[in-house]
Amino acid sequence: MTKHIFVTGGVVSSLGKGLTAASLALLLQRRGYRVRMQKLDPYLNVDPGTMSPYQHGEVYVTIDGAETDLDLGHYERFTGTYCTKASNYTTGRIYSDVISREREGGYLGKTVQVIPHITDEIKKAIRSLDSDDVDIAITEIGGTAGDIESLPFLEAIRQYRQEIGRQNGLFVHITLVPYIKAAGEMKTKPSQQSVGILRTIGIIPDILICRCERHMKEDHREKLALFCNVDKNLVIEETDVAHSIYEVPVELAKQDVDVYVMEMLNLHVNPLKINDWKEMVDRLINPRNGEIEIAVVGKYISLKDSYKSIYESLTHGGIASDVKVNVRMLESEDIEKKGADTLLSGVHGILVPGGFGNRGIEGKIEAVRYAREKGIPFFGICLGMQCSVMEFARNVCGMKGANSTEFNDKTQYPVIDLMEDQKSVTKKGGTMRLGVYPCVLSEGSKALKAYCTADISERHRHRFEFNNSFRKQIEDKGMMLSGLSPDGKLVEIVELKNHPWFVACQFHPEFQSTPLKAHPLFRDFIAASLQRAAKRKSGKKGKVSSGNAVKSRGK
Repeated sequence: MTKHIFVTGGVVSSLGKGLTAASLALLLQRRGYRVRMQKLDPYLNVDPGTMSPYQHGEVYVTIDGAETDLDLGHYERFTGTYCTKASNYTTGRIYSDVISREREGGYLGKTVQVIPHITDEIKKAIRSLDSDDVDIAITEIGGTAGDIESLPFLEAIRQYRQEIGRQNGLFVHITLVPYIKAAGEMKTKPSQQSVGILRTIGIIPDILICRCERHMKEDHREKLALFCNVDKNLVIEETDVAHSIYEVPVELAKQDVDVYVMEMLNLHVNPLKINDWKEMVDRLINPRNGEIEIAVVGKYISLKDSYKSIYESLTHGGIASDVKVNVRMLESEDIEKKGADTLLSGVHGILVPGGFGNRGIEGKIEAVRYAREKGIPFFGICLGMQCSVMEFARNVCGMKGANSTEFNDKTQYPVIDLMEDQKSVTKKGGTMRLGVYPCVLSEGSKALKAYCTADISERHRHRFEFNNSFRKQIEDKGMMLSGLSPDGKLVEIVELKNHPWFVACQFHPEFQSTPLKAHPLFRDFIAASLQRAAKRKSGKKGKVSSGNAVKSRGK
């Protein structure tokens, strides 16, 4: 039967439960086990799709079109295994299913209650990962022990572990051991109280993972083991890593966390095969080709998690080119106020990511113009692609005021318009063009050069699309429509022919990039930016070959 690991958090939020769970999944996977992951979120939204990035960070889209928590991005980047709709359940989704069943008469004669009906639905969600091809399922419980909204989920996993038995399920609790500077010491009391909250509802952690800024002493481990009823060797230290989140699995492996897990689940301890991951971390920490700077011009820059997958994908591209990528994070509204020349000067590449709403749009368009006119490598994603079309229409095609009907439905040149199948949609949640769709690439395009295949599939999240009424005018002026839907009706990628590297796509390539295999477009974007940096450094006006810019490290 499928073994289950439940990951909970205590003391404070943002301890990195998702990263820890993903790291554990990676280690178990590298021990030869087939692992699936899941996040249970206690908020009442059915999914995060209608939430502001300032509230929740980015919305991660699965291959089957679910709008989910950003932790699923960590799951996929670390394990390389796709998540699905079964990988993220919220309180809203659980209650919605129970209430729908009640309205349909599924509970006739019964009073519908949190226990057993809500907890049974949660257990059903957990059980959805059970399969003949899944050895271990890891379920992360969102929120913090003690939160009222988390109680049904904690009760459900308590019941679930009781039903499957101790050898088939275990609890991993991630907690905080803070260093109090004024006292000059670390304190274990918050962790003791956090575990105490779990014990009141019948959950006793099997493994305690302690987030801390400094290394714990032996007496800290002994105190936590004593008061939390956990074996001392199962009190695991997780200090802040020096360079990258991708160091976390390596650090946990040094403490044999995965070995303890396998032993407690009565699984054979296979050899750990993780050399490729260690080599990748070494490339990340010790790049041979120096540094480059990429400007990310967005609408939600003040919250870093709003573009989590973007930043990680830029890092992946840097690993592929053996270069450190520094990100200049710029609010598009600031470009409107201070100008592109002021804020974008000196960058080696410019990326304009997705977003919704009119705020900051003109700043994004100005960033596109700057990249186009200065010959700076440019990468547009989703709204960034739409802004590149608007900018080109305005400043190259002479369509003054060209816009998207999302921002101006009275524009004379609606080069971006609402998709036909979206015009009858009234509900907001889960109704966009979501999930994986195919795309066919054109001969001679930079996109085809990157992918090395004409037929690709990428994840989408949008309602607006390139307006086909303006295809000829835009193509005649030099913008290449290099990626189309198989039926030729939807424009998925645009490029500029006479530009070092200018590619913009309607889809979200950042959702399919991993540190071991950078997404082709991010890889080539960073390579082009590195080439620009090398050209500027050498002072040459001629073209610098990628071979001169990137020193190969093998293969």
